[in-house]
Amino acid sequence: MPSDLENRARAFATRAHRSIDQRRKYTNQPYIVHPLAVAEIVRGVPHTAEMIAAAYLHDVVEDTPVTIAEIEEEFGPAVAGLVGWLTDVSGPSDGNRAARKAKDLAHTAAAPAEAKTIKLADLIDNTRTIEQHDPGFWRVYRVEKIRLLDVLRQGDATLWKRAAEQCSMPI
Repeated sequence: MPSDLENRARAFATRAHRSIDQRRKYTNQPYIVHPLAVAEIVRGVPHTAEMIAAAYLHDVVEDTPVTIAEIEEEFGPAVAGLVGWLTDVSGPSDGNRAARKAKDLAHTAAAPAEAKTIKLADLIDNTRTIEQHDPGFWRVYRVEKIRLLDVLRQGDATLWKRAAEQCSMPI
């Protein structure tokens, strides 16, 4: 049974993504289908209510007008901390895609294991969509994902293995 924290985070994320009519690339589904999937993947491994809440909220700061301060006010420092670790720190002024991804990789490498578990779930769900709908971009994304997997080993081992198998990596 989801906790009150989880239910509030799910509702908040739904409203935030809906407020900008955000849609999933390729499928045009309401964007919330992705955070819902990420939360369910995290729910399948050892987790806390704060991890599930952060899974629902993991793209809110990056994609909507919501700030980390608002997340902290609404959900507390533990959830806000996880969301902060899951939010890209690079911006357009940081250079090309490779430079931005390198900056985000360094940020992710320093994250706690709980955030890395959520990031693994995010990668697993994103890979399903990208591999199916955009084989050309999959070749770029796969290389980026393999680099990320190298710094995500402290996340849940089951999810790490699933994510690596999606890349046809030796385990």
